[in-house]
Amino acid sequence: MIAGILIIAFSAVLFAYWLRYSCLLLLRNATEHANLQAADDERFSVGQVMEGLRSGRELDPLEASLQRDYCILSYLLEHTADLEMASVENRLLLIDYKLMRVWSHMTRTLAPRQSRKALEEMAAVLRVLIRAMSQPPGMRAEA
Repeated sequence: MIAGILIIAFSAVLFAYWLRYSCLLLLRNATEHANLQAADDERFSVGQVMEGLRSGRELDPLEASLQRDYCILSYLLEHTADLEMASVENRLLLIDYKLMRVWSHMTRTLAPRQSRKALEEMAAVLRVLIRAMSQPPGMRAEA
């Protein structure tokens, strides 16, 4: 009985570690391969949120802007047939966004620096997905 509980707990910890590591690798690879000259899409507020996080602005309005962008992006992904962004990597990034949102809420009062880092990662996830969505169809297969 105890051995089964330990195996389940250990497996859950390893799964969480794998998920976290995979998401961080995906974000790092996407930012390394991103065109440095490509500007942020002006229709989304991700660039403004990143600037606000660097300048130390209040977190609640920044998170609201990110959540608005996430709602718009998820609507576009659900209702547009030709985007073809249902890859495993993109799904992992969306899961990471949701987990970082929960983490941001949990650490907002006790550890504001951790909450700020979670918002930075949420913005990075949205930036990667927006850039992938705005690429021409021929370029998506290569990225």
